[in-house]
Amino acid sequence: MRSLRVRGEAAIRGEITVSGNKNAALPMIAALLLTDEEVTLRRIPDILDVHTMLDIASELGAEYEFKAGTLRFCCRNIRTTSISRELCSRNRTSILFAAPLLARCRRAELFPPGGDVIGRRRLDAHFYGLEKLGARLEADDLTYQFRADRRLSGRELFLDEASVTATEQILIAAATASGVTRLYNAACEPHVRDLANLLNAMGARISGAGSNTVTIEGVEKLHGTDYTIVGDHIEAGSFVALAAATGGELVIRGTTPRHYWMLRRVFERIGVGLELHADHIVVPGGQHPEIQPDFGGHIPQISDGPWPQYPSDMMSCTIVAATQCRGTVMFFEKMFESRIYFADRLISMGANAIVCDPHRVVITGPARLHGLEMSSPDIRAGMAMVIAALCARGESVINHAEIIYRGYENLVAKLGAIGAEVEEI
Repeated sequence: MRSLRVRGEAAIRGEITVSGNKNAALPMIAALLLTDEEVTLRRIPDILDVHTMLDIASELGAEYEFKAGTLRFCCRNIRTTSISRELCSRNRTSILFAAPLLARCRRAELFPPGGDVIGRRRLDAHFYGLEKLGARLEADDLTYQFRADRRLSGRELFLDEASVTATEQILIAAATASGVTRLYNAACEPHVRDLANLLNAMGARISGAGSNTVTIEGVEKLHGTDYTIVGDHIEAGSFVALAAATGGELVIRGTTPRHYWMLRRVFERIGVGLELHADHIVVPGGQHPEIQPDFGGHIPQISDGPWPQYPSDMMSCTIVAATQCRGTVMFFEKMFESRIYFADRLISMGANAIVCDPHRVVITGPARLHGLEMSSPDIRAGMAMVIAALCARGESVINHAEIIYRGYENLVAKLGAIGAEVEEI
């Protein structure tokens, strides 16, 4: 078990460059199995979840070299269509190997995926999409077994929820299916669009990615390419929250402005200004944030939702930032019923917070936080605890830090470069 020791009351100032998008890199690694040619992916974050996906690809027969953010990958022959239980349990995106295995081998056997424990996370949309494209599912208490008698075949699909990973599963499966697939109520997140752009660079014909209706014209074969993934907007947003909570001054490089329009709007509501530039964000120092009431003086509500609404992955860090702002705000986590529970740790640190139910918490600030020993329950709550510890009095210890490393590359070094005192123990 890894732990982080954090000294509070940090003076945050400087520049950081965000890594490649974690949630783009993971499905891309699964998608690379669609071709037997070499693919180079650049700006891949060196995080635990990426290594898990590469371990799975290696078990299936892929060969790769991963060095300094560049992945050179080739899977000429698939050695097996079964993925071990231990590897599947390490993250949620292990389920995405079902599509390329069906496309190339017409069979796949996987165990239930792991991932953060933030509430129920359905797989129904994955099963619906693959079955409608021509696969058969045989599930028991242990495994999911997919079979296809022939090449997958395109058709119209309507998702009952705008699931990110189900949309990615269908994009990968339909890229080399026969005919046309039209997907309605598709997820629109930047990483979904980036996956579609990679597939197009490999020879796929996908249009509409980034909207809720995506059309995939199946092709016979995909080829190799050289592709650079976009910056991680959740990592950038986490550092915006850090600057807001500590009153710091930050320049965050490697960003795309359109990915931060809603983030800027939400931080304006808690009284924090930021500037969006062509390839960087500036969070000015010396701000005295005050939560902006709704018209008529009502307490404002910050809610998450499918893109382009506020990302669920940003809620934990934004809650911490709000504890340092003057006024009262309600956070409504609509997507996962267990994400709000990390607020109990903030209450133990001195935050003025009321957890109304599994989905809602009311924050009144500013609160004087104090150091605490705690454990990270999931990636984003873990980063939120780091932020809370950096603006608290005294020293904090955050256990199970390896969970945070699943989503944040070189975190200790990046924090140290902007004035934080954080060490791994």
